[in-house]
Amino acid sequence: MVSKEEIEHVAKLMRIEIDDHVVHIDRVQKMITYFDILDKANVESEELIVKDQTIDNLRDDEYIPYDDKLLKYLKNYKDSYIRAPKMV
Repeated sequence: MVSKEEIEHVAKLMRIEIDDHVVHIDRVQKMITYFDILDKANVESEELIVKDQTIDNLRDDEYIPYDDKLLKYLKNYKDSYIRAPKMV
């Protein structure tokens, strides 16, 4: 069972504020229950089918020049700078 203190601790580590811890306790408990079901699925013996590709079967890399300037379509582009959102 997940406790309120564990939810508060994880929220503090993630630097997020949580008002209602009960809602998150139920959600996390459901996720843990689902992971337990996946752990019991016993898929270790399943064989993965991987198709090998040789380099000859891959497409050639081609440089296709683009005539238009893409930077002018950006919202926060000014002169030679792009304004990014503030990092908190």
